Order: sequence, then C-alpha cells, then structure tokens
Amino acid sequence: MFYTTDSNRHGLAHDPFKAIVAPRPIGWIGSKGRDGSLNLSPYSFFNAVSDRPKLVMFSSAGRKDSVRNVEETGVFTANLVSRNIVEKMNHSSIAVPYGVNEFELAGLTARTGKLVDAPYVGEAFAVLECRVTEVLQPKGLDGEVSENIMVLGQVVGIHIDETIIRDGRLDMALARPVARMGYMDYSEGSDVFEMLRPKAP
Repeated sequence: MFYTTDSNRHGLAHDPFKAIVAPRPIGWIGSKGRDGSLNLSPYSFFNAVSDRPKLVMFSSAGRKDSVRNVEETGVFTANLVSRNIVEKMNHSSIAVPYGVNEFELAGLTARTGKLVDAPYVGEAFAVLECRVTEVLQPKGLDGEVSENIMVLGQVVGIHIDETIIRDGRLDMALARPVARMGYMDYSEGSDVFEMLRPKAP
C-alpha cells in the first residue's frame, strides 16, 4: 500500500505513522514550577540529538505543564523508564490540574538534582539532568507553525544505578528499558545483541 500524508487515506483503523517510527525512548520528564510544584510526565516524542554536546529533546503536543515549567526555570530531568517501574510511569501520565504532584500519585520518590533545581525519579536506573538550550515550534512544508513545542536541553549531569553496570558497561538486559511503539503498545529492550561495524576494504 501507499498513501500521501496530505490526505492520510491509509484505510486502516488507526494512523500507522507512530507505529512505523518505533521503538521510541520515553521522555519521562521531571520539572518544577516557579511556585515550587513538582511535575512528572512521560512524552513519546523524545530522543538524544547529539553527543558533543550531549543534547536531548522532547516534544509536547501543546503547552503542557512540563513546557510551562521548563520555560520558567530553564531546567528538567529525563528519567529512564525500565520494566520494573513502567506501570508507575503510565500512572504519571494521568491528566490532572497544574500543581498536582505526579510523583506522589504514582508512588515514586522525588529527589532534587545535584546540578539543576528539578526533581528526578529516585527509583530510575538512570537520570539525565538537563539545562534548556532552546524551546521552539517546528514548521511544516507550508510554513505553518506546528502546535507541538520542542524543548532541547544539554545534559549537565548523569545519575546511574550501579546495579545495572556489568564489565564496565551499562547492561540493558538488566535495566530492561521500555520504549513506546504505536497505538497503546510498548516494547521492552532487554533482548540485546551486539553487531560490530564492518571495516573498509
């Protein structure tokens, strides 16, 4: 099958776009408002952008609480979602009024970053502390600004639970990271295999 995205006439029960761009790491974003309120929200559009400098981004459909907070404070955390806490991640996605603490709702420990004044998930195997570098709204081919808001942040500190370190490397089979698929589907990344790059002749 083939279809153009301007009409989006794919004939399927649900739009397959996000199922194709998968698996995607989950941006479990911890932030703090100017009023001191804590927020924890998962985003399915999240990824690393570069290694030098270490940049990550998450994209929000509209100006949600996380975006408001990072615009006010300039900092956030990105918390690794593992299989052992995936249900708590899902619970933190509940739609609640601004100021409601999702850490408490999900039964998670909120800890304050060492370098940034933003909360992180104490139970997470790994956490990135980030400072905002850009907040922007991307444009489409027609020049129209998207309703989505993209936040880019530079990683300034990294927490790692040493229980997932083996032979000097993070062992993802131990961490069991969870990724977002399409629809309401998720996948677990513990089935790890190594493949070396080929050498030029």
